Amino acid sequence: MSLPTNIKNKTTADTLNTIEKFTGCKLTLSKLIWAIRECQEMSQVDFAKKLGISKQHLCAIGHGRKRISPRLAAIYAKKLGYLPQQFIQLALQDIVDREGFKITIEIKPRNDKIKSARVAVRSVG
Repeated sequence: MSLPTNIKNKTTADTLNTIEKFTGCKLTLSKLIWAIRECQEMSQVDFAKKLGISKQHLCAIGHGRKRISPRLAAIYAKKLGYLPQQFIQLALQDIVDREGFKITIEIKPRNDKIKSARVAVRSVG
């Protein structure tokens, strides 16, 4: 399995939408991690080692049984060579979705000297 060509550049603005189309369902952080592992054609054991977690923990993430905090999402993104903002946004979206809120999370880098992100919340529907 290989990634569509426009996903090869991990920093494109359309990466998440393209991966959502690739997986065929609403994109969650666990689905994104699954898609990356599948596309890199790595075993669960090797991929778990790359993330610094156990195979069992990776399996629980893949099935949506384990939540990933925004902090861990940023760490996993860096280990996989992706932008932390993409993973953090999905981690936050997973949290609000599981709580039943009908809002969409978007994050943007701040323009000041502090390297953090500002969270914008939009109500949907």
